[in-house]
Amino acid sequence: MSAPAGFDELIHPATRLSLVALLATTEWADFAFVRDSLSLSDSALSKQLHTLEEAGYLEIHKEGGGRKRRTRVRLTDHGRTAFDGHVSALRAIVEGAGLTAATGAAAAADGIPVPTASGSTPPRQDHAEAGR
Repeated sequence: MSAPAGFDELIHPATRLSLVALLATTEWADFAFVRDSLSLSDSALSKQLHTLEEAGYLEIHKEGGGRKRRTRVRLTDHGRTAFDGHVSALRAIVEGAGLTAATGAAAAADGIPVPTASGSTPPRQDHAEAGR
């Protein structure tokens, strides 16, 4: 099965997906806020930010110096578009598989024949006949 259009391998890992989702809700976010919200170490967050910045998905702005240095990050338009596309792709996967799996599992649990991949339904046996 191939990934649906918009699925983004770069955003998909849980840490990056959480990071981009958080940034999608704001214009700019302070490094400390993002770090604390995602329960990441400074180095782990820096690594993820650098990876996403290299891809053009976010912008990092540093101001001040020394102990007063402030780092802020934001999604670029490219990053926001990639995130929106990835979310749409995930929804398509979940909705497509969820309906099929839920319908099939519920039917099988009730003893109802479930259509095969070809669309045909296997013949149904009555419980009295099944023992013969």
